[in-house]
Order: sequence, then structure tokens, then C-alpha cells
Amino acid sequence: MLFRQAVGAAAGAALLLFLAPSAVALPRVAPSAPSEEVTVDPTGTVAADGTVTLSGTYRCTGASGPVFVSSWASQGVSQGDSLIIQGIGGTSALCDGADHHWTNSEKRVPGTLETGAAHVQATITELSATGLPLPTFHAIRDQDITLVRS
Repeated sequence: MLFRQAVGAAAGAALLLFLAPSAVALPRVAPSAPSEEVTVDPTGTVAADGTVTLSGTYRCTGASGPVFVSSWASQGVSQGDSLIIQGIGGTSALCDGADHHWTNSEKRVPGTLETGAAHVQATITELSATGLPLPTFHAIRDQDITLVRS
């Protein structure tokens, strides 16, 4: 469980840096090579206990630091004009140019995400191997999906 928490923390830190105000140094976005891609399956699941599972495929190359496939999901708009984003885990990635499957699961408070339409973002994020672990994004995919009961 500690590995999963570390991956989630790294993905959360990367997301915060990515969404940081312009006065803060923004992370590098590597120009995606044609061989780098992350996909999201059109259907995810929600269990009765609130566990959300998302999946897809990824392919990346040329990483020198640790790499993760992270994901988040959102549904509708609440709290005024603010969109509530729910982090859904992170998976260690292997950037060897081959196609790989990823699956991320996260237990949320039941009812936080429900069956129906949802928006998902998946990213392949590399943390620099030296100095401050700044993120480099190899690929990003935004996709509307359907969450179904598992």
C-alpha cells in the first residue's frame, strides 16, 4: 500500500505543478514522439464500496527517471463553477517503446463518483532522475467514458 500511496503522491504533486500559477516554474512537457501514447478504455467501473477502476494502454520511450501512468475522473459541476476532480491511483510504467496495459483503482467515499458519464484524464509522467523531481509529461489523454457498476 505504501507504493500506491507514493505513486499517488507523485501523481498529485505532478498535477499540482501542472496546474500551478504562471509565477511558479511549470513542468516540462516533452514533445510527444509519434510512438508515445496513452489511451483510456471507454468504460470504467464503480464498486459498491466506492472503488473506482480505470484502465487503458500506454507506450513511451526514452525515460531516465521513474515513470507513472496516473489518472483522474470527474463528473458534472458542483460548488459553483468548480469541477471536483478525483485522483484514481497511479501505476509504474515501463518506457521501452512497447504497448502495455495499465489499470488504476482508488477507493473513494461511496457516491463520490457514480455510474454514468464521466470525464477522465490519463498521463504518462516522468520524474527527473536528478535534483528536484520535476515532472515531464510524455503523453496526456482526455476522454469521456461511462462508469458502470462492478
